[in-house]
Amino acid sequence: MDKNPLYKGEGIKELIPQRAPIMMVDTFYDATSDEGFTGLTVSEENIFCKDGLFTEPGVIEHIAQSASAFAGYNAKANNLPTPIGFIGEVKKFKIAKLPKVNDTLKTNIKIISEVMNVSLLTAETKVNGELIASCQMKIFIKE
Repeated sequence: MDKNPLYKGEGIKELIPQRAPIMMVDTFYDATSDEGFTGLTVSEENIFCKDGLFTEPGVIEHIAQSASAFAGYNAKANNLPTPIGFIGEVKKFKIAKLPKVNDTLKTNIKIISEVMNVSLLTAETKVNGELIASCQMKIFIKE
């Protein structure tokens, strides 16, 4: 994940349907067949920031959009339109600490299974190499 990102800043719009002020991914670092690696540098203007901290709903939305970016990357690689997905379920969400303004979140999304239009994934989010959040998530893809 330390090499040059594949997509950054405005380029992320090619991978996800979200737009400001709700864009919670600003970097797509890399991907394998079942994993995607994303990032977000938390700005003070972020709608999920309160008292200098990036709140739990923001972390969950960042993870969901990381999954969306991974799906968008795969769709783009196959000349398909960017899919639209919805959070169906969040399980085993753990947060060790809230990120601060100017922290850079780095998230690893791993697809566990895909059945029809439902993806089950695990996610780990780190700041400076320290695990700050993890969960399982089900995403429903709109057909």
